[in-house]
Parts: sequence; C-alpha cells; structure tokens
Amino acid sequence: MLEKMTVKKLSQPAYEQQIGKTQVRLRELEFTIFKKKVPVLCVFEGWDAAGKGGAIKRVTEMLDPRGFTVTPFAAPKGEEKTHHYLWRFWKSLPRAGHLAVWDRSHYGRVLVERVEGFCNEEEWRRAFREINEFEAHQAGFGMVICKFWLHIDKQEQLRRFKSREVDPFRSYKLTEEDWRNRAKWDRYLGAVEDMLLHTSTSYAPWTVVEADRPEHSVTACALAISKKVNTPPCLRGEYKI
Repeated sequence: MLEKMTVKKLSQPAYEQQIGKTQVRLRELEFTIFKKKVPVLCVFEGWDAAGKGGAIKRVTEMLDPRGFTVTPFAAPKGEEKTHHYLWRFWKSLPRAGHLAVWDRSHYGRVLVERVEGFCNEEEWRRAFREINEFEAHQAGFGMVICKFWLHIDKQEQLRRFKSREVDPFRSYKLTEEDWRNRAKWDRYLGAVEDMLLHTSTSYAPWTVVEADRPEHSVTACALAISKKVNTPPCLRGEYKI
C-alpha cells in the first residue's frame, strides 16, 4: 500500500504561495480554537529522516507561541517505565483552546516496541484497542485529532542519511540506531501498515503524507490541519464520535 504512493509535484513559487496562505489560515484558526475553547492535537509519525521536524517547524512558525506546545517523545525512562505506556501521554494532552503537537507519540507501542521486541505480541495487539479508546475519550471531550504518517521510500531515506553524514550541522541527527532501524525496513513497513489499518477511525483518521518532496509534505500537513480544525462541529465545541 505505502510503497505504491505517488504525489503531484509543486513548483517552488507555487509552494511558497500555498504554504504562505495556509500558514495565515492556521494562525486565524489558532485564535478561533482559543475563543471556542477547542483542544487540538496533531500527531507526527514517520520514517527516520522523513522530515517530521521540518514539517512541524513550518506548520507552527506563524502561530502565536502562547497558543501551542511541541512535545518530542523518545523511549520511556525513569518513572515513565513504572506506569502504563499511555500514562506519560496524558500529561501532554492539550487543554481547551490550545494546540499540542507531538513529535513521535503513543504509536511507538505498535511500531518500535513491537519490532524491537520491547513488548510481546499480545501486548502490541491489545494496544490497537487501547489507543483507539484513548483517542475516543479525547474526541468525546471535544478534541480535534490530526494524525500524520510522513512516508518516504527506502532509497530516499538512504540518500538523506548519506547527506546528513557529511553535513556538520545535521550529522548529530544520524545515529547507529537509525542504521539498525533501516536494516529492519520490511518489519517496520508491516507494523506501519497494521497501525494504519487498525487505528484510523472516524474521530481520529490518519493522513498519509508522501514526504519525498519536503514542500509537498509541509503543505499537505498544513492543509489537513486547517481543514480538520475548520470543520463546523469542531469550532462549535460539539465534536462527536
């Protein structure tokens, strides 16, 4: 499924025009959700080097910093390991009228933890239901949930890895773990497709973004957020499951 994706290319002038308009619209919507007290959660997942950080930067760069937070998630540690895996994510949910952006998320349970064997098969299969219920609770409260999977092909990932290797300003982003994960591409691909199949719901659907071209991924994410937040029931604070 993911390996057969295609994308319409945007010229640089068209991209700049479209992203500029969309960023202005997002800023307007930020004030609207504040007035209407609507909580908004944007989840960014994707392959290593798919451009999650760049997409988040462009989506948020024109927003009022008082109205949003960006939270990166890595492997759990310390007290986080002594609780249910969803515990640490509850603490970072957006309050009413606020936008929360997650760089990685609770989906690590059915991705890296599954592939690397940090949880057993019964646990990661159960996680599909647990995650759907977790998100249903938030949607029932009135939260708007936007979830993005940034997809690049295996060859594009290799090109970006090699580019980072020789770039003194970005080489810190490339680790031995990235290369180990790449060696398990097929296993991760199967986990991603299972995740999309089992956790894309009416109240929290996935948007798969073809990210081989960064300008397309940024625009697609910004437009999807704008469309979802602009849904009339959301702005009235009446979002239903």
